[in-house]
Amino acid sequence: MVPAWLWLLCLCVTQVFPEAQPAELHVEVPENYGGNFPLYLIKLPLPREKAEGRVVLSGDSDVEAEDPFAVDPDSGFLTVTRALDREEQAEYQLQVTLETEDGHVLWGPQHVIVHVKDENDQDMGDHASGHQATATIEISIVENTWVPLGPIHLAENLEVLYPHYIAQARWSGGDVRYHLESQPPGPFKVDTEGKLYVTRELDREAQAEFVLQVRAQNSRGEDYTAPLELHVVVMDENDNGPVCLPHGSSVSIPELSPPGTKVTRLSAEDADAPGSPNSYVVYQLLSPEPVEGAEGRLFELDPTSGSVTLGTAPLQGGQNILLQVLATDLAGAEGGLSSTCEIAVTITDINDHAPEFTASQIGPISLPEDVEPETLVATLMATDADLEPAFRLMDFAIEAGNVEGIFGLDWEPDSGHVQLRLRKNLSYEAAPHHKVVVVVRNVEELVGPGPGPGSTATVTVLVERVIPPPKLDQESYEARIPVSAPAGSLLLTIQPSDPRSRALRFSLVNDSEGWLSIKEFSGEVHTAKSLHGAQPGDSYTVLVEAQDADEPGLSTSATLVVHFLKAPPAPTPALALVPARHLCTPRQDYGVLITSEDPDLASGHGPYSFALGPNPTVQRDWRLQPLNGSHAYLTLALHWVEPREHIVPVVVSHNARMWQLLVRVIVCRCNVEGQCMRKVGRMKGMPTKLSAVGILVGTLAAIGFFLILIFTHLALARKKDLDQPADSVPLKPAI
Repeated sequence: MVPAWLWLLCLCVTQVFPEAQPAELHVEVPENYGGNFPLYLIKLPLPREKAEGRVVLSGDSDVEAEDPFAVDPDSGFLTVTRALDREEQAEYQLQVTLETEDGHVLWGPQHVIVHVKDENDQDMGDHASGHQATATIEISIVENTWVPLGPIHLAENLEVLYPHYIAQARWSGGDVRYHLESQPPGPFKVDTEGKLYVTRELDREAQAEFVLQVRAQNSRGEDYTAPLELHVVVMDENDNGPVCLPHGSSVSIPELSPPGTKVTRLSAEDADAPGSPNSYVVYQLLSPEPVEGAEGRLFELDPTSGSVTLGTAPLQGGQNILLQVLATDLAGAEGGLSSTCEIAVTITDINDHAPEFTASQIGPISLPEDVEPETLVATLMATDADLEPAFRLMDFAIEAGNVEGIFGLDWEPDSGHVQLRLRKNLSYEAAPHHKVVVVVRNVEELVGPGPGPGSTATVTVLVERVIPPPKLDQESYEARIPVSAPAGSLLLTIQPSDPRSRALRFSLVNDSEGWLSIKEFSGEVHTAKSLHGAQPGDSYTVLVEAQDADEPGLSTSATLVVHFLKAPPAPTPALALVPARHLCTPRQDYGVLITSEDPDLASGHGPYSFALGPNPTVQRDWRLQPLNGSHAYLTLALHWVEPREHIVPVVVSHNARMWQLLVRVIVCRCNVEGQCMRKVGRMKGMPTKLSAVGILVGTLAAIGFFLILIFTHLALARKKDLDQPADSVPLKPAI
């Protein structure tokens, strides 16, 4: 206890020197104090004016500031709020500060050390002030019956009434209580007489052996002696079937693997006693079962080891086979337990199939010889019986029939389609047909036999001859004609670029005014009617269409622009007689060549226009075909024309000048050499009847003509004489 005078002295000092702050304050507190709380320990030297702040008490890291100490804010005394234990903590270090609400220190810190004073609250041995206790012990001498017990064997899954008695432990003394412990804890108990029981069925697989300890204790739970140990052995029964061990992912076997190849090894565990028949497992293959009619099995199984190997039956790539095996304990004897083990077996594909075309012969395919390069000729399709995508990759090539490189192949790497396309132009004259042989091969190396006949396909291509469309000698035509030109006036002749080409049929398109007409076969363009409404300086455009006479689908066209000219003074056509020409009837393949440059008929240079005269008979019997700007070709229009001399009028025009040619054509029967056959004439000087009549008629006509002239002259002279006056008559001379 702290002396009272010390407390009073401290109090006086703090009142006399309120501002003094000793470096540390020390105070003692007895442990296990039994008086009232709070217990005032020491008055702290707080400043008198402390209304502005609050007292804050904090302690060391081992104790909270407010447990078990506090500061009385009114008196300033440090107090303890509960009893202290020196063995728990012998010293407390505190500090006191006066702070504002925002944590600013106004005074302090003041350190206070509290010492916990020790008291006798423990054993002190035989010291006079130590604690003491007294006990009475009663000892009885009896016969020792606490002897060890032998092992107990209990069958698992024993079907009896529980609790089931298994053994007896006996303590020879009185006032005994039995206590049973099991390692590991098990379904056992002991009664007040020391009889041991099992309370439920045992499972050897859960626990095969227990160690029991039986204790004999007095009423206070104290052992009279060492505990008895009892071993309980659980005997095995076949109560667990085989359990298949997990195998993980499926097993992969390449197709065409030889018989005897190891597939997998199945394993099943039996939880019954190792080495006993209860855990002896054998195996039996359930599926796949042998295929009816097939030789051998797909798989073979060793019944003892569970090893699975390939049998003699063939496998196919892509097969997914569920392997089922029956695992039975008791070595397969009757009454054994069993379970089914399953494992998936995948037969992986190998590249043992060569690709083949779906069709070995394609065509014939007809192509015109003017078809453009890169034109698709045919699409070929090939298949591969392998399953792996890499094994189905194909490569194509042309093996034969492409010496000139006319054809080529296009295909995608992962596609079974290949396109046969043209690379060059076709020519009927060079080759009227082609047989292109295409082969297909695997990209990956082939396993087994090589490609068969199906890896080759033949494409037959027929080349169609293309007849070019007709071509005119000009792409466009122009003609000039006076607006006063009469109907039937020849403008120009449309001609093919090659006169030896096949015959053409001509027609006009867009002749809205109907001013023009064109000869269907000759190509002569004439005025169909008078150019009424046309003005000098105007132009008139029509389209000339030319069709192949034998192939109407082949045609061409050209524009014809007609320029209208001012009407010239009406010219007087000059007449010219062309020397006689000979033609054969029936019509032969030749005609009469007419030229515009005959002497005394025209001057200057072409072009000249040729047209038959307007006589309908002439236009029916004859055909005039201009050859160029200075010549025309006159032929028979009919197959048969009367054999005689014909005068054929031909109108020739050049610029504003026109003249007419009278072409004398003698039509006669011809011999095989194409020469006229003539009758043998009379002797020279002997006229024919026709000539005699002609001469007679001509003579009479001449006499009559002259008589008419004489009489007319006489009549006119007489009238003249009568009309003269008398004085105008000359006088006769006198005799």
